[in-house]
Amino acid sequence: MAPNSVLLPVSEPPPPPPRAVDESAAPILRESSISRRGAFAALSYMSCAVLLVMFNKAALSSYNFPCANVITLSQMISSTCFLYTMRRWRIISFTNGEAHKAGLVPPQTVLLTLPLSLAYLLYMLATMECVRGVNVPMYTTLRRTTVMFTMTVEYLMTRQKYSFPIVGSVAMIVFGAFVAGARDLSFDVHGYTMVFIANMTTAIYLATINRTGKTSGLNSFGLMWCNGIVCGPILFFWTYIHGDLELTMNFPYLHSLGFQIVMLFSCIMAFFLNYCIFVNTTLNSALTQTMCGNLKDLFTIGLGWLLFGGLPFDTFNVIGQVLGFVGSGFYAYCKIKGK
Repeated sequence: MAPNSVLLPVSEPPPPPPRAVDESAAPILRESSISRRGAFAALSYMSCAVLLVMFNKAALSSYNFPCANVITLSQMISSTCFLYTMRRWRIISFTNGEAHKAGLVPPQTVLLTLPLSLAYLLYMLATMECVRGVNVPMYTTLRRTTVMFTMTVEYLMTRQKYSFPIVGSVAMIVFGAFVAGARDLSFDVHGYTMVFIANMTTAIYLATINRTGKTSGLNSFGLMWCNGIVCGPILFFWTYIHGDLELTMNFPYLHSLGFQIVMLFSCIMAFFLNYCIFVNTTLNSALTQTMCGNLKDLFTIGLGWLLFGGLPFDTFNVIGQVLGFVGSGFYAYCKIKGK
């Protein structure tokens, strides 16, 4: 169940044949192209992301639940409980190459993951808040500009550079997002601001996953566990002093079966989504993870428009959406071909 330790030997080709054919080109191809396992991780992420946005939007808009932070807190608590149960039953491990012992992560290792955990907390809070203030189609459209932030953060942190076709596909996506948003009749300053804050925190979070995993020796489950035990108490204190917990207890639909089902599936999808993010970012890259978010937007926009409405699809919006999907598709083509 420790994906990183299992996948590394499988992804290594036999030494003699590749080096005999082209010694210099093989490493570049392995780094830039996407593997079958990486493609499966990307598809899993996209499926979970679409469903999570729908359930969160249903809780915040259809039921008018006033406390987005409480949803985030519920997702953190549920994920931590899932991880603890699977760890105690020795179904998973928290460290790469580790046997399934019953121990948890030592405190000194948890301290190494603090930057990632704090970035995760900001990412979760900002993402949840911007879902409330912006309709689903425009939310997914503006979130596509995350690729620009991700490329910038990756360059600043790791000096990662990309080829001209990759940069061109990113530019097309960002341009399409601005074209699609030019005629948004439901423009909300607070909502748009929160989306761009979410984009920045997402870029920082994704860029630190790989680095933290390597320095701490934790796998995806271990990093998720550290995020939960670090961010959970902070978020609980935050919701308590702001009165969100009291509002939740007085929420009229708290005991409604429909609302409880929505919250349950929101927590389940959040757990699987976080795991898929870790695996996808580790197997592929932070930028590929961001691009997967763009490719899944087709389904999110369609379902969001049908279920929640809020955006008239005029000519500018359609052109912007098409540019975004073409840019995402071109990026996927470049990754598959190893460009």
